[in-house]
Amino acid sequence: MRSERHSKEGTMEKIVLKATRRTGKATAKAIRREGLLPAILYGHNFAPTAVTLESHESNLKLAGLSSSTIINIELDGQIHATLIREKQKDYIRNKLIHVDFLVVSMTEKLRATVGIHLEGVSPAVKDFNGVVVSNITEVEVEALPQYLPERIVVDISKLAKIGDSIHVRDLVVPAEVVIHEDMDELVVVVSATKEETEELAEGSLAEPEVIERGKKVEEDID
Repeated sequence: MRSERHSKEGTMEKIVLKATRRTGKATAKAIRREGLLPAILYGHNFAPTAVTLESHESNLKLAGLSSSTIINIELDGQIHATLIREKQKDYIRNKLIHVDFLVVSMTEKLRATVGIHLEGVSPAVKDFNGVVVSNITEVEVEALPQYLPERIVVDISKLAKIGDSIHVRDLVVPAEVVIHEDMDELVVVVSATKEETEELAEGSLAEPEVIERGKKVEEDID
């Protein structure tokens, strides 16, 4: 899923919101009382434009979307491809109160931050009581807007034993997408539990003691 969502039937459904230019001097609070959501559109070769969106529809369609998801804004009969750049939210009412949309060109590459989503079950967790530890949860990528992934899925079922790990170089992305991160950066690793780590530490200390005792006995015999 990139600029579109999957419907229940598995077909692709574009995310489209209809916007109206803001006129007059009504305050944002007054606009929200009318069931509207204040927003602004801006971007390359696009003058900042204050608009309003239908609040209920916008809250439903924008819920859970990442910053790399294409949102199509219909304004004055024209469709503009945009990315969400900032969302202001009333956390008490769990509603958006303002959104900034960046208008993008579908023929110009841009950078965006994409979240990492862990999927599957690590055998090391089931078989060795390991713990999956995430080191980073997002990466910066570059691509044409239509190729920006909404998220990068990481299959942790490949982590079979304690110490197994996945690095940035192992991330699977479309050929049109470039990742701008250190390829050796650790994404996720399977670690032993605290109890097992302590047991391993105790075991590693016990062995040299036995060796030293054996050496001393041999020296005494000589």
